[in-house]
Amino acid sequence: MAQRSRQRMAAGNWKMNTDYAEGRDLILQIIDGLQPTDVQVVLAPPFIQLRNADNLTRGVSNLNIAAQNCHQETHGAYTGEVSAAMVRSTGARYVILGHSERREYFGEDDELLSKKVQAALEQQLCPIFCCGEKLEEREADNHRATVEAQLEQGLFAAVPSEQWPQVTIAYEPVWAIGTGKTATPAQAQDMHSFIRSLVKKAYGEELAEQTTRLDGGSVKPANAADLFQQEDVDGGLVGGASLKAGDFIAIVKALEASLSEA
Repeated sequence: MAQRSRQRMAAGNWKMNTDYAEGRDLILQIIDGLQPTDVQVVLAPPFIQLRNADNLTRGVSNLNIAAQNCHQETHGAYTGEVSAAMVRSTGARYVILGHSERREYFGEDDELLSKKVQAALEQQLCPIFCCGEKLEEREADNHRATVEAQLEQGLFAAVPSEQWPQVTIAYEPVWAIGTGKTATPAQAQDMHSFIRSLVKKAYGEELAEQTTRLDGGSVKPANAADLFQQEDVDGGLVGGASLKAGDFIAIVKALEASLSEA
């Protein structure tokens, strides 16, 4: 495998899990288990924990905090919403945008996501932009067209070349998450390679080679090593396994091991 210049990343998306005390304890457990590494570790706890999470992790150079979402407007009468500026004020550096659950349950489309990406970049946040196809799109052989449209309309349209290095892309095979079906490492590699080609077409080869691409297909300790050995998979956007410190640390270690194998 050729040496990569891209940042390797393990990002833990806690979703709507953990109260304040549980989140604090989980963060401390993860910090205790981490070793100095070139892997970038990102934790995305619920909004209520962002400030405390930033305080707890400030002494760990490769550990950063992400919000799970942000609103597209800077301020206003949007009860219950959180702006990118509010996220930034907590110390968080990243924000997850376009997650399949936000698309499915909250009706977020590419036009809206493009505005959210712009709002995040204006506040110097680094978007982790999610894309991926549903089962019916995979079975109809429309998976590439679906991902291409999501990226072109929701991401590329919002990001000028000079800000592109702030972006990380996470591919979610929605059809293989919680359905009993499994996305193989080869299928992940195929889509990540395709995503690289789209970035190359939009921004050129140099920026494409620098773009970190994460796999969001139910990454676990059992499959992490095989996924991270794929040429175009640079890490994982981890869901359920990030709620167990031991499992998440095992995934980080699998990513560390892939560095020495590259």
